[in-house]
Amino acid sequence: MTAHPATAEPSTIGRRSAESRSRSRSRGRAVAAAGYEIRIRGRLSEAMQSAFEEFEVSTEPVETILHGQVLDQAALHGLLDRIAALGLELVEVRRLAGDPAQGTS
Repeated sequence: MTAHPATAEPSTIGRRSAESRSRSRSRGRAVAAAGYEIRIRGRLSEAMQSAFEEFEVSTEPVETILHGQVLDQAALHGLLDRIAALGLELVEVRRLAGDPAQGTS
């Protein structure tokens, strides 16, 4: 049985399983990750930051910024669902230009 998002551990909300990622790759379509910058209002505690361990986390005086690669649109929606389920206020989602393998500037 799956835990309700409000009662699930922050580190498991909105994450795709390895099996799910494998299925999307095996459908024969090319999947290219894209770099994203996601801004969340407020400064996240260490415990909340651990819910986003796949991202580089930085803080500014009034925002927390997540930088990282998102596999596809389904993974992006899962990330946004995770942010909402944790009761965080989303400020901005920005897809970064550039080759994901090269990093962004």
